[in-house]
Amino acid sequence: MTEIPMATRELVKSFPGVTALDHVSIEIRPHEILGLVGENGSGKSTLLRTLVGIHQPDSGTILMEGRRVKFGSVLDAFAAGVGVVFQEQALIPNLTVAENLFLGREEHDVRAGIYRWRTLNDRARRILLAIKCPVRPDAEVSSLSIAERQMVEVSRALSVAEGHSGVPIVLLDEPTASLEQDDIERLFAELTRLRDIASVVFVSHRLDEVLRLSDRYYVMRNGAIVAEHVRGQASESELQSLMVGHELGEAMQGERRGAMSPDEVPRLAVQGISARGRFADVTFDVLPGEIVGIVGVEGSGREAVCRALFGVLKVDHGQVKVDGKQVHIGSPARAIKLGIGYVPVERKTEGLVLEMPLPWNLTLASIHSLVRRLIIDHGRERALVEHWVDRLRITTAGMNRPVRNLSGGNQQKIVLGKWMIRDDLHLLLLDHPLRGLDVGAKAEVYVLIRELSARGIGLILIADTLEECIALSDKILTMKDGRVTSIVPAPVGAKPSPVELLSHIV
Repeated sequence: MTEIPMATRELVKSFPGVTALDHVSIEIRPHEILGLVGENGSGKSTLLRTLVGIHQPDSGTILMEGRRVKFGSVLDAFAAGVGVVFQEQALIPNLTVAENLFLGREEHDVRAGIYRWRTLNDRARRILLAIKCPVRPDAEVSSLSIAERQMVEVSRALSVAEGHSGVPIVLLDEPTASLEQDDIERLFAELTRLRDIASVVFVSHRLDEVLRLSDRYYVMRNGAIVAEHVRGQASESELQSLMVGHELGEAMQGERRGAMSPDEVPRLAVQGISARGRFADVTFDVLPGEIVGIVGVEGSGREAVCRALFGVLKVDHGQVKVDGKQVHIGSPARAIKLGIGYVPVERKTEGLVLEMPLPWNLTLASIHSLVRRLIIDHGRERALVEHWVDRLRITTAGMNRPVRNLSGGNQQKIVLGKWMIRDDLHLLLLDHPLRGLDVGAKAEVYVLIRELSARGIGLILIADTLEECIALSDKILTMKDGRVTSIVPAPVGAKPSPVELLSHIV
């Protein structure tokens, strides 16, 4: 009988006020892709971190090939044949790809404290070629795109298979979150090949990916395993219900109020704006309460337009009007004064201060309104925060705990909430606001976006998928090579198809 490469028995892990793992027992079987799904905060990431020694369980057992093991670090787990890629990228930007791939595992690639660059780069090149990753081993990570960095992360985890005597295990926590469709297809092809020599645990909030790729999958809710299925045994809607414990109903639907009047003064009107090397001659407007989606492949200029409208990138030419008045944005501070907010794609590095507590992050964009005679009115601050925590349904074990400890869905509510607090918000730029969120958290963020629209705030949306953009938007700009190729109406009851949009972006 073939030994099970890895298994857990009754794992329990608690944090202050939260039971993250509630008697979790799973098996990772030989040469399979095992899916793991659940809402943000259901325990998926905690389980992976416990499997590789970042967290130690309060009770329960981890077994490898039937033998009890206890890992003190990720390196211990790697030495035993367990590699991991976490949702938050962990590469060091000022080191090369090769240095990152083998950090802490340089072995014979270092002599007398000095890298043997030829052997290090040759070793890295073999691993990168295995998944057709196009980056150079000597490239500095800071020069890579988000998608390229993710592929390097995956390459590092896949290297655990080299020379391992048993069945190696690769744990992937949301590996597709930052990838474009072509990169996802390449990754899926490599994971299918990797299954011949390894076992893979695949965590994704995209249920269609889990259903397509996994041989078997577990569903987690509130720290516990609530279901186990094999391929073809459950539908996407059935998995959604298992994850949240109830039917989602209309929460995930994009239906919203009817068309706005074209006679209204636009919240935003841009005419022929250009940023050298990023985009050129972009013209469109956003009416009060209108959600304008922007779609395009990586490098199309869609993200750059958002960053320019928030003053992060310089606009070389063109005209911008906010509520009918011509403005020069120039900087994020100026954008905020003009009533423009921005939800960045990298919420952990650009949208939050992870080591600061929830109140500090939630009031970050409106702290001036709480200052009296140069002193923060903590009573007003506390009342405001309590009101919005309740309204946004933010779940936390304590107000003074760092927001790093919150689930991705709760973190995203804070990033949105800090702009919703402001009474003078006119326009909100949403750069992938649903990235990394499970189906339940997405439904809640959908509701918040529609609430902002109902307040008459104009919104610009860049979504993870064409389907999400179509569902939420009133009209959609398509971009290719830095230019707007079409403006497609998307009213309720007459939504364009993904195929129609694709014809304008590729």
